[in-house]
Amino acid sequence: MAEYSTNELMAVTAARRLQNGMIVAVGLGLPQIASFLAKATHAPDLTMFYEVGVVNPQPIDSGVGIADPRLWYGNDSFTGLMGTLGEILQKGVCDIGFLGSLQLDRYANLNSSLVKDANGVKHLTGSGGAADIATFSKHVFVIMRHEKRKFVEHVDWVTSVGCYKGKKSREEAGLPRTEGVTVFTNLCVMETGAESGELEVVSLHPGVTIEQLKENTGFDVIIRDNLPVTPEPTEDELRVLREQNPAGV
Repeated sequence: MAEYSTNELMAVTAARRLQNGMIVAVGLGLPQIASFLAKATHAPDLTMFYEVGVVNPQPIDSGVGIADPRLWYGNDSFTGLMGTLGEILQKGVCDIGFLGSLQLDRYANLNSSLVKDANGVKHLTGSGGAADIATFSKHVFVIMRHEKRKFVEHVDWVTSVGCYKGKKSREEAGLPRTEGVTVFTNLCVMETGAESGELEVVSLHPGVTIEQLKENTGFDVIIRDNLPVTPEPTEDELRVLREQNPAGV
């Protein structure tokens, strides 16, 4: 088996969950990398869009932000915020909202707005379109590093709602029902339980122990029985991934 980085494992594992024909709202970074990998391999009819209105881009350069026109190169269409956040998301036709996050809690609520520490409050970039994407997508994918300070009992601020307080609390708060949240980290894959809304570990990455997972999680994590090991990337997947990202993932 070829050698690979944890970022490559995260991207490949997430890409495999993206099915042909899906409509995906894509954030920058690893969500974008995983989506392009899926489209270049098993999901050629995947439709991906950026919140600013770009549909099915084919960029040559990575760009520096969502508003960088280099990321828009070769797109099928440009519809603007009204088209993406309105006509796609709020119609309920977006299958996957694919996001990153600074913090995440046991119910997969996301925080990218601020952090609190002994020195006070530090404000960050905020939601952008993430709040809308998490609210109106049928299912949410999150990809992020697995650290105790990131996986917390309670996020410092709910930027994007996952399963809110669990069970039926999301619908009771007036938000559309979600099919769930899947989280891809450098240690494992997690999914929210259908009834509880709490995150549960569904696979451990190669070489990772349950003790290591618990040490890096700030809440009592639920671990499913007969936990499998996440399949490693194939040589073909790594080849395509590296061809698309020659500077590294």
